[in-house]
Amino acid sequence: MLSVYEGFFSGGARIVHSDIVLGLTEGGQHHRVLSLYGEVHREATRQRMTDDTCYRALTAAGVGVTSLDRTYRGTGVPDGFTGPELAETARVTAGADVILSLKEQPLALLNQAGLPRRPVVVCLHRSDPENQGPALDELKAAIADGTVVACVCCAESTRDAYRAAGIPADLLHVIPNGVDLARFRPDASRRRTLRAELGIDPAAPVVVFAARYDGMKNVPLLLAAARAWLARVPDGQVLLCGAGMTAANPGLTADIATAFAGAAGLADRGLRLLGVRRDMESLYAASDVVALTSAWGEAAPLCLIEGMMCGAVPVATDVGDSAAIVAGLGLVTDPDPEVIAAAWSRAVASRADLAPALAASRERFSRTRMIASYATLLDRMAAGATARPALPDPL
Repeated sequence: MLSVYEGFFSGGARIVHSDIVLGLTEGGQHHRVLSLYGEVHREATRQRMTDDTCYRALTAAGVGVTSLDRTYRGTGVPDGFTGPELAETARVTAGADVILSLKEQPLALLNQAGLPRRPVVVCLHRSDPENQGPALDELKAAIADGTVVACVCCAESTRDAYRAAGIPADLLHVIPNGVDLARFRPDASRRRTLRAELGIDPAAPVVVFAARYDGMKNVPLLLAAARAWLARVPDGQVLLCGAGMTAANPGLTADIATAFAGAAGLADRGLRLLGVRRDMESLYAASDVVALTSAWGEAAPLCLIEGMMCGAVPVATDVGDSAAIVAGLGLVTDPDPEVIAAAWSRAVASRADLAPALAASRERFSRTRMIASYATLLDRMAAGATARPALPDPL
């Protein structure tokens, strides 16, 4: 199997997909990864492939990772690829039985004429196909010429959105996101240690917002809610982590200045900018609430699942499958700062009462279940590929 990534940068889709590759490798499949970009500049953060946690986990497990060594500076996947880039792509795709495309953006490369024809499974992780630039057209073109044989949707909202956008329903398979339950679990020791590291009182209510700095995440709404909540909860703490969630990001600092205008002391007291972290299991375990304020594009937000599995109560806007994910386990709110702030307080108060339901939901969000479903689908696609008459490789 070959997975093709647009790049290695902070985001839930790359975390999920890399974990799937690791799980399938553990199960005996042979996987490689090709990344279009070796370095990505986005969310006011320079992200090098070799520094990325997913890259390190894959290579440590023996998964070969190569790159076309492009540098992304916010201009998207280009129309043209060089001869050496196409030759490298032909080399790695020729050895694959099935190709996994992490989202539809890599199809700009895989659709290039002259590459070896291999069945492609596209892994879809958003609920706004019309908001993906030319990627939707690339997906339709790859389906029309028979290259794409299946699309895996991480959420029902993803399947609904792509079906409405014209993708044939019989190609769309839903495999919900799952997480490593051994890693993401309530842990009193992690809770104490992380709070001590950050200087947070053991009894203080804590909200965590794990997201990259992107318009779809609606950071201004999160900050407005944080101001409202911190004003009424004197010992409250709001942790912001993810790419761009640092004081070095001028966009974020401007958002904070706007949200906390006339109340800078609240931000100084209760807002923590933590950037990209490699210990999310500890951050979630140390928190009482995991917040999501996204306005569009979400499908099955990983932060909600990881946070819930660590015992944090989810409070989310109604986007993608968020409402279905948190049903009976947390709260869904209108996109209103005061409403969200009140919901955070209710979630903190109900954390102990919701703990049994969160514990009972763990099997539903299991990584093992997710990986087994992927293995079944990929085995079927590989069997279908070998049953078809072989097509000559053009290169």
